Amino acid sequence: MAKDSLETFIERVRATWGPISSEVVAGCRDHLKELLQASATEEWLAALHRETPDNKELYRDPEHGFVLLAHTESPGLYRPPHDHGRGWVIYAVQQGETEMGTYARIEDAHGKMQLVKRDSSVIRPGQVNVYLPGDIHDTRCIAGPLLLYRFTSCDLKKEVVTRYAQRDGVWTDRAA
Repeated sequence: MAKDSLETFIERVRATWGPISSEVVAGCRDHLKELLQASATEEWLAALHRETPDNKELYRDPEHGFVLLAHTESPGLYRPPHDHGRGWVIYAVQQGETEMGTYARIEDAHGKMQLVKRDSSVIRPGQVNVYLPGDIHDTRCIAGPLLLYRFTSCDLKKEVVTRYAQRDGVWTDRAA
C-alpha cells in the first residue's frame, strides 16, 4: 500500500533528524513544505478540514521527540510574544493567512527589559517560518479559517518558555 504524504513526511524527517544544525533545520523545513502540497483528499487532511480542531497532535516521534501539530484558528486570534525555550519550531500555513511578528529582548541602562518589534510578515498557504531557540515572535490570524502546522523539535509542554505581556504599552516578561 502506498504511503500518504503524512507518512512520507514522518519518514523523511526521521531520516534527516539529528542535533540542531543548518542542515537539519533546512531539511525539516523542506519536508514540511512538501507536506503542504498534500491532496485535500488524503484522509488525514480531509479530517482536519472537517473537524477544524483548535489543536491536534498529528505525530509524536517516540525516539527523537519531535512533534507535528495542526491548529485551526479564526480571524483575529492573537498569540502574544513568546519564545520556545531551547526548542525550535517551524510554522507552515496550509490554509488561510497569519501575520507573525519578530521581537528582540532589550535592556535599558537601568536593567529594565522590554521587547522591541523587529518586523512582521504575512505567511500564506504553502509558506513556512522557522523560529530557532531564543527567537521571540507573536502570531495573529488575519484570514481564516487558518489551518497551520506547527512542527516542534521537542514537546513544548515540557520546555521552559518565556511569555510576554503588555504593560503600559510596553511588552515585558509576563513573569516579572
